[in-house]
Amino acid sequence: MSETADVWTQHDNSDKNVRAGAQMRQYQHIADRIAADLPGGKVLDWGCGFGQVSNQLLLRGLDVTSYDYEPGDPSVQPLELYPHISVHHSSEPVALPFEDGQFEAVLSCGVLEHVPDPPGSLAELRRILRPGGTLYVYNLANRRSYLERLAKLMGMYYHGKFPNDRVYTLPEARTLLTDNGFRVQEIRRANMLPLTALTGGLGQRLAGIIWAANQFLARIPGLNQFATNVELVAVPAT
Repeated sequence: MSETADVWTQHDNSDKNVRAGAQMRQYQHIADRIAADLPGGKVLDWGCGFGQVSNQLLLRGLDVTSYDYEPGDPSVQPLELYPHISVHHSSEPVALPFEDGQFEAVLSCGVLEHVPDPPGSLAELRRILRPGGTLYVYNLANRRSYLERLAKLMGMYYHGKFPNDRVYTLPEARTLLTDNGFRVQEIRRANMLPLTALTGGLGQRLAGIIWAANQFLARIPGLNQFATNVELVAVPAT
C-alpha cells in the first residue's frame, strides 16, 4: 500500500473498538455530549471508521453525515456493520466534498492525529462549519500516555510508529487549533484505562465499572498527565 493510500489506515483498525463494551461507553458519552449541545443538529463524522459513533449520533436524533478516507473513486456506500448508514468515501487526503458552512458540528474521533496535513485538514473543517459551529476532537493521542509507552515496549501499535502519526501535549494540542483558526473552549486529558482490552460477554458485563473508573482516574491531577488522550471543543475564531 502506498503512503498516500495509507493516510488514515496506519493505526489499528480492527473491530475491537465496536466489540469492547467500555469503548462503546465512550462513544455513547461522545454522542450524548454532542446531542445535548445541538439537538437535531447537522453533524459530520469525519473519519467515521466502522460507523459506531455515527450510529450513536443517529440514535440521538442528530442529522449525521459519515465520511471516511478510502483509496479509489469517490463513492457513497452503506457501512458493513451499520448498513442503514451511508458513508461518503474519498481518496483525497485533505479536501472534503462538502459545501462551505454545511455543518453545525464536526466530530474528529481518533482521526486528527493520523492525517498527513493537520493545518490543511483543519482549514477544511473550518470551511465546512457554519458560523458559530463546533469542532469536537476526541482521542487525540497524548504525548505522555503510559499506555502508548507500554504498547511500544511490547511491540504493539503505538501513535508515532508511522510517518503521519502525531502525538500532542495539552499545550501543543491547543496551539494546533489556535494556530489554524479555532478558538478552544474546552481542553482536557482523558482515558486512563485500556478501553478495548475486554471484548465479548465479560467486557459487556464490566463495561460500566471500567468506564466509571476510567473517568474518575482521568480527573486526578498529576496522574492524568499520563492519560491516553487529549480532548478539545473549539469554534472557528472568526
